[in-house]
Amino acid sequence: MLDFAAKVLTAKGPSIFSVGQAGYIVKSAGGRLLAIDLYLSNCVERLEGHKGFKRLLPQILETSDLYFDVIICTHPHLDHFDIDAVPEMVGNGAKLFCSINCEKLIKRTQMEYYKEQITYVRPGDEVTASDFHLIFVPCDHGTETPDAVGVVVEVDGKRIYEVGDSCLRLDRIDDILQNLDIVISPINGAYGNMDSKDTAIFAEALHPSLTIPCHYGMFASHGGDLKAFYDIMSKKNLPFLIMQQGEGYRL
Repeated sequence: MLDFAAKVLTAKGPSIFSVGQAGYIVKSAGGRLLAIDLYLSNCVERLEGHKGFKRLLPQILETSDLYFDVIICTHPHLDHFDIDAVPEMVGNGAKLFCSINCEKLIKRTQMEYYKEQITYVRPGDEVTASDFHLIFVPCDHGTETPDAVGVVVEVDGKRIYEVGDSCLRLDRIDDILQNLDIVISPINGAYGNMDSKDTAIFAEALHPSLTIPCHYGMFASHGGDLKAFYDIMSKKNLPFLIMQQGEGYRL
């Protein structure tokens, strides 16, 4: 685990690192660290209690390995708001930005003690934290998470758009900034998320420099067809990057 942390700490920014599932780390040129939807534990299987949520990707990071300046949780599902990890990362001094429907988890984990470090966000909110400018945008993850958000992270002149868990909503394209360097989009096609075909359509509409697929490989029940993503994106001649867990990419 310390090997991955060392890779992050020694990398030049701006860079992005894949942690697995929908989790990514962004490092600025100034060395500041931002985390999006990190899933570091095995809390989903433990609390949901069924075989489809068994963790299949290795844990490559402990909460004590890196101290984050900013943490983002796009919605309260436990693979995006890891209740075993988020309290410890905030306890290490990070500022947490989470969708407003995460409030129940904040109370459940007794994180109200850190209320000065916690900001609830809605689509349309903008904030600058550390080296990062954050623009929260709409996503559609169904009626159970109506306040889920995506986020555009601006850092060192680059724009990274983490879609969050969402179905395809081309009618909301105008709500998303253009001139995107990276789009990170789910491809699992389950639980209301886009599949590989949807993500390709989304990429055609947004024209990012690179599209990175996420939300595959962690749970058997979540699915995600990387071969289909590779084939569709290649056929459409759309630029993409499939990242290994633990891989970094300099922007």
